[in-house]
Amino acid sequence: MQGNSLQSNNRLGTVDIHFTSTAVHGTLILERELEETDLTKLIEQIDEDLVLSADMPREDFLVSVYVGKDVGFYSDEYFAEENSNPADFDDDDLG
Repeated sequence: MQGNSLQSNNRLGTVDIHFTSTAVHGTLILERELEETDLTKLIEQIDEDLVLSADMPREDFLVSVYVGKDVGFYSDEYFAEENSNPADFDDDDLG
């Protein structure tokens, strides 16, 4: 339902939040590892600033946390341009 970039002075990552009738599910993708105490503070901040502010009843806030890096941003416009300049790409490239 919602994706937010977690920023202060340095980008930390992104969070996607999905509301169901009983729980809120979050996927947090960090661009670098955080200490456990910093991670729990961040999750609490997400809960307070984004989840609770939606004013949806919930029994639990379930968060999956991953550490990775941004490798690109793709949209329909990107693929339209890509399709207008087809490159040789076959099933063997999927490896």
